[in-house]
Amino acid sequence: MTSAREAVADAHRREWATVLAATVRVTRDLDLAEECVQDAYASALDEWTRRGVPTRPGAWLVTAARHNAVDALRRARTLRSKLHLLTEPAGDSPPEPAVREDRLRLVFLCCHPALVIEAQVALTLRLVCGVTTSDIAKLFLVSEATMAARITRAKKKIVAARIPFRMPAGSELPDRLDAALTVIHLLFTVGHTAPTGQKLTRNDLAERAVDLARMLRAEMPDEREVQGLLALLLANHARRATRATADGRPLLLEEQDRSAWDRRAITEAHGLVVEALAGGNPGRFALQAAIASLHATAPSYDETDWAQVLVLYDELLRTWPSPVVALNRAVAVAMVSGPATALAEVEALEADTRLAGYRYLPAVKADLLRRLGRRADAASAYERAIALAENDAERALLASRLAEMGKT
Repeated sequence: MTSAREAVADAHRREWATVLAATVRVTRDLDLAEECVQDAYASALDEWTRRGVPTRPGAWLVTAARHNAVDALRRARTLRSKLHLLTEPAGDSPPEPAVREDRLRLVFLCCHPALVIEAQVALTLRLVCGVTTSDIAKLFLVSEATMAARITRAKKKIVAARIPFRMPAGSELPDRLDAALTVIHLLFTVGHTAPTGQKLTRNDLAERAVDLARMLRAEMPDEREVQGLLALLLANHARRATRATADGRPLLLEEQDRSAWDRRAITEAHGLVVEALAGGNPGRFALQAAIASLHATAPSYDETDWAQVLVLYDELLRTWPSPVVALNRAVAVAMVSGPATALAEVEALEADTRLAGYRYLPAVKADLLRRLGRRADAASAYERAIALAENDAERALLASRLAEMGKT
């Protein structure tokens, strides 16, 4: 029998966005809605322990959170002024929502163009997806305090500007699409390789991102960047069963058993890549998907079409001039032109302050130094990477590489 604690944890993973969406409809205030939902989950742990887990946990939580919201509004003596918010628009029938699925609707709702895109994405990841502020900070390569301040400012701007909490009309979705795509991509990134914790992956977050990408594809089947995003996620998620050993040790791409990859997902991803690249001028998600598809379809790591991977990275860097893209490109440079050429590019990237706390910069440098036989320099780089890594599985992998350099 499922315990109350397990049921609450499962409901948090599965139902958080739906419960929050229902509560925002009452409060029109993100802070208050979040507080009411958190209180509902806390109450659920107590109630379900005493009385048993309800048949429909999500419905129970929606009801509890909405009751909390109404009580909070009443206590603040604002219920009367907000009653009109609880009433559907007049007419014979409510308008058809531009997006039909609740979780995806909430993503678009929070990605409001009145906020800068970084704030849209961070706020949505925190409130809708339940990603911790610490993990969001690592995605944006900033400190946790900086990210917390950004999220707080975004909430305050929403209140100060009286931004309405309503689902955008279909004509408004294009202005919010890039932010929504970025949210889903970063949610997958956190699940694919967890920035913190004991395990390498958080498959629940990765699978939630894939689900959201599928929903978005169903809503916008002709959007090439939507096709590209879904392809990117599928090609990478196809390797999920082979990315770590049974005891949790991470396996590098060249170490993974390709026969155990999800070939159906890889085939689907390839078909989507073809669609996304049709017509020229592909976007950043289509280009990343094309790179991921080349890795997924290669017979082996060494037999990957590294020259084509490098061409795609060159185009991606022009489309999306990110230092992280430049670092990933250096890996392809090493395979095409050798580790010495790649090392020069990585060392140039060390001057970019945006990568100052990025754990993969010293990790990539260490690997290149190792391949060049510079063991002492490689050991120093591995030590820096270990100091920056906060995922136990990644730290263990880096520590094993450090030990190979003759140090412990």
